[in-house]
Amino acid sequence: MSSDNRFPLRRRALAPLAAALAASLAFPLGAHAEQSAAGTQQKVLRYAFRTAETGFDPAQISDIYSRSVTPHIFESLYGYDPLARPAKIRPLTAQGMPEVSSDFKVWTVRIRPGIYFSDDPAFKGRKRELVAADYVYSFKRFYDPKFKSANYSSMQEEGILGLEELRQDVLKNKKPFDYDREVEGLRAIDRYTLQIKLAEGRPRFLGVLAGCDLMGAVAREVVEAYPDTVMEHPVGTGPFVLRQWRRSSLIVLERNPSFRHMVYEAEPEKNDAQGQAILAKLKGRTLPMVDRVEISIIDEPQPRWLSFLDRQFDLVQIVPIEFGNIAVPNGKLAPNLASQGITMDRVVNPDSYMTVFNMEDPVVGGYEPAKVALRRALGLAYDVDREIRLVQRNQAVPAQSAVVPHTSGFDPEYRGEGFDLARAKALLDLYGYVDRDGDGWREQPDGSPLVLEIASSPDQTYRALAELRKKAYDALGVKLDVKVSQWAEQLRAARAGKYQMWFVGSSAASADGQGSLERAYGPASGGANLSRFRLAAFDQVYDHMKVLPDGPERNALFTQAKMLIDAYAPYKYHVHRIVTDLSQPWLVGYRRPLFWQEFWQYVDIDTAKLPH
Repeated sequence: MSSDNRFPLRRRALAPLAAALAASLAFPLGAHAEQSAAGTQQKVLRYAFRTAETGFDPAQISDIYSRSVTPHIFESLYGYDPLARPAKIRPLTAQGMPEVSSDFKVWTVRIRPGIYFSDDPAFKGRKRELVAADYVYSFKRFYDPKFKSANYSSMQEEGILGLEELRQDVLKNKKPFDYDREVEGLRAIDRYTLQIKLAEGRPRFLGVLAGCDLMGAVAREVVEAYPDTVMEHPVGTGPFVLRQWRRSSLIVLERNPSFRHMVYEAEPEKNDAQGQAILAKLKGRTLPMVDRVEISIIDEPQPRWLSFLDRQFDLVQIVPIEFGNIAVPNGKLAPNLASQGITMDRVVNPDSYMTVFNMEDPVVGGYEPAKVALRRALGLAYDVDREIRLVQRNQAVPAQSAVVPHTSGFDPEYRGEGFDLARAKALLDLYGYVDRDGDGWREQPDGSPLVLEIASSPDQTYRALAELRKKAYDALGVKLDVKVSQWAEQLRAARAGKYQMWFVGSSAASADGQGSLERAYGPASGGANLSRFRLAAFDQVYDHMKVLPDGPERNALFTQAKMLIDAYAPYKYHVHRIVTDLSQPWLVGYRRPLFWQEFWQYVDIDTAKLPH
């Protein structure tokens, strides 16, 4: 990734105050409403990502920061109500809800006529309407080996008839992917009607179609016009278009002049005071309400926080944990912030932070009892409660399993293995991980050195987490080396299986908890399953869950799946974050999305409240 245009705040040598000043100067001076060329006042939403993006092609991205941009450019068939809690799926480009066969194998969706892609030279001067064939093409791209899509495994398990055969034909015969070859399971039966046939019934397939950040329609002309640069040339039907991009530095989007007429609609629960208040302010307003969105990349928490306090940003998504006790002491918004009109949105996030073990690694991988004992001992030796107190600053709760809050299958009564250093030592002793030469460090059962390596990020929080882990493993008598690199490098290494251990976070993309279990599903190895865990017993449970409707039988399978992950320990789950987002008084309508990433079109800037 080029560093020529890196945002100045990424240079840690800067003093905090200088860094904050650099943040304020990264954007044009002045308030968040600017004068357009026509002299009208533009509304600009400004905030920061804490990690760099990778690009903007739905078929090729997997990181949450890129996926926070793409749904504002590309549109899926279905999306989420911005205020409904629990989450509610509703039509986006679809004419209505899908027609579904009684066995959940055939899904028919009619697309709303009159939706157009934003203008681009690839269309050679014509207005390009969105049609059913665009979704056929876009879904096929996940199967094209050329794109090495991290989300291929997720699509594959849905069992769209004919797509896997098309992919295997490409791999076997070493020829280009044939996008013109018709497959039984994915057809445009007329200009505006898409039909999807699945090998098995999928009662929750609607959640796949509502994958706003990945399942948006991409125009074939654009991909073919920019074959090598499609990651930096997104063209969709959504409310915004990309206007400027400096990698790892600044992302600027503007209102899409070709966007259709759409108004703010939502259905919060009647007893949802916050949701009802937002609806009362915004119902019927034309979308999007802001003209421009400017996103900075600031990986250090202090300048990101200071920039918000200095009113350079309208929003801080996830108050840095270093400042959590200052901003929200005891879970309440600090009086000095409340007096400024700042508002808080706080929730236990549907995410988890975990240690991933590479199951193909010769030291920590494998299924024999000694290898399982090593992984479980490493989990038992790490005190998650200590992490929550010292590093997370009480802005997290212990994670007991792979399944995250707010999703099906999450059981608040389920308990995984907790901290138990004595038991961890006993396990290693039992399986031959002992100190043979008296130097204070354990060796492997065959007498070879036991030295572990974990991939970690360079920011302050990850440094603190690495230090805490190293102390825990020191107490266990196990050497640990910390390999520091940027997140994108870590992701590439993990996908290639070229790592030993990795500490990483992941957020749910839908209300179905089975998505979290995909991390241990054998066919997803190298994709969602970064551990490369393969266990037939787990895969059987997982496959059975896919075809069952929600209910007690499926819930019992959730428990089985959790127990198998606990037993073999390809992952050690640490925490679910308590996330606090703060909004300036002039930002109207913000509410943290749970399973989706787009919200820019649903917020407004109240220019009367802007600082002068």
